[in-house]
Amino acid sequence: MASLSDIGVAAAINILSACVFLIAFAILRIQPVNDRVYFPKWYLKGLRSSPLHSGTIVNKFVNLDFRAYLKFLNWMPAALQMPEPELIDHAGLDSAVYLRIYLIGLKIFVPIAFIAFSVMVPVNWTNRTLERSNLTYSDLDKLSISNIPLGSQRFWTHLVMAYIFTFWTCYVLKREYAIIASMRLHFLASERRRPDQFTVLVRNVPPDPDESVSELVEHFFMVNHQDHYLTNQVVYNANKLTTLVNEKKKKQNWLDYYQLKYTRNQSKRPTSKTGFLGLFGKTVDAIDYYTSEIEKLSKEISDERTNIIGSSKSIMPAAFVSFRTRWGAAVCAQTQQARNPTLWLTEWAPEPRDVYWDNLAIPYVSLSIRRLIVAVAFFFLTFFFMIPIAFVQSLANIEGIEKALPFLKSLIEAKAVKSFIQGFLPGIALKIFLIFLPSILMLMSKFEGFSSISALERRSATRYYIFQFVNVFLGSIITGTAFQQLNNFMHQSANEIPKTVGVSIPMKATFFITYIMVDGWAGVAGEILRLKPLIFFHLKNFFLVKTEKDREEAMDPGSLGFNTGEPQIQLYFLLGLVYAVVSPILLPFIIVFFGLAYVVYRHQIINVYNQEYESAAAFWPDVHGRIITALIVSQLLLMGLLSTKGASHSTPLLITLPVLTIWFHLFCKGRYEPAFIRYPLQEAVMKDTLERTREPNFKLKEYLQDAYIHPVFKGEEDIESDAASEDGKLEPSLVPTKRQSRFNTPLPSKRSGSSPPLLSDFDANTRV
Repeated sequence: MASLSDIGVAAAINILSACVFLIAFAILRIQPVNDRVYFPKWYLKGLRSSPLHSGTIVNKFVNLDFRAYLKFLNWMPAALQMPEPELIDHAGLDSAVYLRIYLIGLKIFVPIAFIAFSVMVPVNWTNRTLERSNLTYSDLDKLSISNIPLGSQRFWTHLVMAYIFTFWTCYVLKREYAIIASMRLHFLASERRRPDQFTVLVRNVPPDPDESVSELVEHFFMVNHQDHYLTNQVVYNANKLTTLVNEKKKKQNWLDYYQLKYTRNQSKRPTSKTGFLGLFGKTVDAIDYYTSEIEKLSKEISDERTNIIGSSKSIMPAAFVSFRTRWGAAVCAQTQQARNPTLWLTEWAPEPRDVYWDNLAIPYVSLSIRRLIVAVAFFFLTFFFMIPIAFVQSLANIEGIEKALPFLKSLIEAKAVKSFIQGFLPGIALKIFLIFLPSILMLMSKFEGFSSISALERRSATRYYIFQFVNVFLGSIITGTAFQQLNNFMHQSANEIPKTVGVSIPMKATFFITYIMVDGWAGVAGEILRLKPLIFFHLKNFFLVKTEKDREEAMDPGSLGFNTGEPQIQLYFLLGLVYAVVSPILLPFIIVFFGLAYVVYRHQIINVYNQEYESAAAFWPDVHGRIITALIVSQLLLMGLLSTKGASHSTPLLITLPVLTIWFHLFCKGRYEPAFIRYPLQEAVMKDTLERTREPNFKLKEYLQDAYIHPVFKGEEDIESDAASEDGKLEPSLVPTKRQSRFNTPLPSKRSGSSPPLLSDFDANTRV
């Protein structure tokens, strides 16, 4: 078990690591050569020019202005200066609401920590229960509920605090739900025209021997939505074509590389091997070889494209159906279309950027089977991951193992080594074990067949949260308690084990403190450094970049990564709410995480991340539900803990808390959730009427005609022109910004994502 000195060692290591990362970032970001790495969002929006185009040769690569180094930490206040309405216009509502999750953490835990340290810590500390017991404990455990004797009247303090913390958390959640629901409705009302506002995705179209899918869809909707139907675009199974196109892009990149290499040194033609990774096989002229390969792939792509369009087998029983009005699309998306509820299934179409085209080729009837397979696979993945969790906990409880297995003492006698192992190694080991998990869960979600990137990320986030709850939280407590009190388990009767577990659960706070410092302090600071994108950008810039388009593609701004970031935040909510009553010492570490993460990710959202899609904060009900789940779990664990501590008079009064919390969740679900899953017809009519008044001659059919054509059916020139036209449709006029990073205002970049309009008149205190 980690002692106070072990925690001190871990804190020193992680604080030093975080400071090194932040200082390195502050210096690297002001170097001209790294400008595209740390400000890619402004380049993609066309609002920043490269400093490499002016100045002396040295100034193009190194910042020689000593005054810039004196102000190298000014990125922190700069990240906080942009007001929320301008942030929404700049980065989208998804990003702004994502940042509010960190603010909610601060709003919940700062007052709770103040009350806990004022009331509960003195109550826990002024006992000597652990000193008189034979349990393995540390000085930090004296601040927890474990230090209260059995049957003590002091447990009434913990019961009252549980009620206060629950009511405060529910108050903050209700207030935020109301604000965010209002922000979403206002955002949708003020958003410019987009194809998905008029389009629904229709799946499970019944087969008809006399009509093609396109004709059948057109006839069905002309009959049932005769005044509102406009056009449709059938879905093709183009996965093979996509593979060929991607292969051609890879070959083209290699050809560009070898051509650039030959341009720099024309004395010798570059060569390559035809085998695996260019390391094996026959040696050939690289330029001629890749030119030939690209010509072959171009012919295959052309033939495959013709085969897909001409073959009925390539047409899936699904289509994107567009309507003349938003009202017509809303009615269709939110109603049952046929007598048979399994046919003509409709849902809102994702925006074109958000469509995950590969999964549209999956037959609808196979989705249930796929989801069953994934559910079983996820169960076994979660179950077998207990093995590395047990290994991590064995590192965290060396003292307990020494008591039960004395022959291991000689290996870990050195105090400095023991402090490092117990205070730092468990947290970093757990983080290493979790590195590949998000990728595995995303593959599972893709196999399930979701049709949009946003849906994939939300499902992956749900599974990641469940996994962390079962393994990181429950698994660490169960296996950690077993190792920690191993000697007691082996020498006591079976009916005494629950009491030992009840006393030991609060003691796992020390392990979670080490994990928070590794993941929440050093990990967040490492995110802003962007070491991997920095290295890859300079490698690509040196070997592959020939044009400005190549340089834009090399920037790799990335995105928020909702599927990994949000579940990680929820783990901190869970730890904070569970340990707020039983071991408040955890709370300051969580507060530091929320504060640091808010500043770091606000900077990244403003300057770096370029979101792949905009869902108008559709994920918020999931966030709210998981915090409610954490609250209920904390109440149930407290009930179980007090029941083992002989608090028979106070424990029954806790039964009311989960009931009240569930009632509160149902109230919020009924009051605010409809704003996130349905589009009010009243809002649709108002927006349609306003738009017809402003643009009575707008040709909507031409606007929607090619919006949902599979990207691989567009040639390279078509893709370029379509990207430009789509930006014209989706990107509103850029709002002047007060940001210091706005060096100039050239035309918008072709690769810039759509940006929603400025909500300058939105009041953050608006209530629904």
